[in-house]
Amino acid sequence: MRVVMKFGGTSVGSADAIRQVARIVAESRREHEVVVVVSAMNAPDLRTTDTLIAAARAAAEGDGEATALAAPRLLDLHMQVAAELVSAEEREALAPELRGMLDYMSDLSRSIAVLGELTPRALDLFSGLGERLNARLIAAALRSAGVPARAVDATGLIITDERYGAASPLMAETRERSRERLLPLLAEGVVPVVTGFIGATRAGVPTTLGRGGSDYSCAILGAALDADEVWFWKEVDGVLTTNPKVVPEARTLPRLTYSEMAELAYYGANVLHPKTVLPLVQQRIPIRIRNTFNPDHPGTLISAEESAGAAKAVTAIKDVSLITVGGPGMLGVAGVAARIFGAVARAGANILLISQASSEQSVCLAVPRAEAAAAVAELRRELAGEFSAHDVEHIDVQDPVVIVALVGSGMRGTPGIAGRLFGAMGAAGINVIAIAQGSTENNISLVVAAEEGDRAVRVIHQSFGL
Repeated sequence: MRVVMKFGGTSVGSADAIRQVARIVAESRREHEVVVVVSAMNAPDLRTTDTLIAAARAAAEGDGEATALAAPRLLDLHMQVAAELVSAEEREALAPELRGMLDYMSDLSRSIAVLGELTPRALDLFSGLGERLNARLIAAALRSAGVPARAVDATGLIITDERYGAASPLMAETRERSRERLLPLLAEGVVPVVTGFIGATRAGVPTTLGRGGSDYSCAILGAALDADEVWFWKEVDGVLTTNPKVVPEARTLPRLTYSEMAELAYYGANVLHPKTVLPLVQQRIPIRIRNTFNPDHPGTLISAEESAGAAKAVTAIKDVSLITVGGPGMLGVAGVAARIFGAVARAGANILLISQASSEQSVCLAVPRAEAAAAVAELRRELAGEFSAHDVEHIDVQDPVVIVALVGSGMRGTPGIAGRLFGAMGAAGINVIAIAQGSTENNISLVVAAEEGDRAVRVIHQSFGL
């Protein structure tokens, strides 16, 4: 079986963590072809990528020595780990390679200080350096542990457009390049250790993949290599039924569908972002979420296959504002909803939930609290004429509120789910301010007062035996 596995920043953030990664890779390699994707090192007191970005921005403000000052700390961080995990021979080769990469960035930092400008293209060079450093360290650690391994920069694998900071892969070219570079290594029994988060344009200019970029890299390579499964190694045993800080008895879900994963991710659960795994979903490649520090736990399997149980999990988004636009003149008037949503979009606000009664006299929408003021201001500008004519009489804001979502594809077509949910809320004396449910029926969302949010999650979790 061919497996592409990704290890995040905490999973590769110390000598002990990387030692555990080496054990996992060595054991997996006995049964599978393995490709490893790694993030930059996140030590408790030194986050590599944040440090590099801060140095780049300092250079843009005139401090050309910022990277040169940070470089020894970053080199020391990686070489301290190497001292514990890497053979003396490997260390002799590793140290000058890492130092050379940091020296190049120090020179670039001085050039940025002279120009007084940090372009997105230059920022991507700084942002992706942590992955390049760590891939070489981990490959050396694997070799020292007896696992044939080679560091591979994703700039030679993942071909992207030129949207620096949030590039998108060109999948046909990426597939060709990745298979050309990685399949021969797998055939030789070598484990490729690939840099997450970064790619390059057709011209070879480095780019980064934006939010969740390392996970995205793993998904892209999994799809390009026709992996049998893709494993994301994290610091939890899998996807939980809810936030264990709110409900201590929350348990790990053994299985989820792709649609359930997407719903949970959207509503604030610590799950893979739907965009990052889209290449895998499109090819129906199963995904596993496993715990680096508890590798014997099977984790959560995410696939197209339905599993038993109607409701699977309950999650919440906090710090939300509920905006209601209402008035008698909205009844039966075509285009009002489109104008409302257009105004909110112009304000740059993300709509989290929408609800409208059949009377058509009000539209209710939820947005992040930080974006509410701009949304309301834009709505008042857009609907100024309707206010004058009294067709729209009020734009009300209620905050802070919490959106609580019950998720499960098995809820579709199952009678009584909504009644059970609202019965539980009523029995607990929790007022439901707004409700939304899509026609797919795999998510029922409620809006409750902020002070009732955690209690609502606990009541739902208990009521549905999650």
